[in-house]
Amino acid sequence: LAHINPAGVYDPAPNGYTHVVVAPLSGRTVYASGQGGENLAGELSPDFATQLAQALDNMRRVLEAAGATVHDVARLTLLVVDHSEARLALWTEAARRVWGNDAPTPACTLIPVPRLALDGMLVEVEATAVVTAAQP
Repeated sequence: LAHINPAGVYDPAPNGYTHVVVAPLSGRTVYASGQGGENLAGELSPDFATQLAQALDNMRRVLEAAGATVHDVARLTLLVVDHSEARLALWTEAARRVWGNDAPTPACTLIPVPRLALDGMLVEVEATAVVTAAQP
């Protein structure tokens, strides 16, 4: 994956994303369904940060099931109930924990929404990953 933050556009790194990610034509594309903050028992914490951490962990697990990692993610869609600058800051911190401070981050769109599929669900993360083909 090629990560590009072109000149003339603000630096998105402090907000946990990259402006453009270019995926190679060879490889496998992995489409992960939106992952919410449900734990293994299907329970949702009332805390946004806890749900976000669980949603990202769930995303990591479903990607791994398809042979991908978070570093293969080309694009994320983040749906946030009652979005605020405080929740954006929590997202930025969580993205740094998942991708690291120096690793490239996916292209990302954060969409504020009035509600999600389940009562009490505060965040959902949908990922598209590209696993490059092995070189001969």
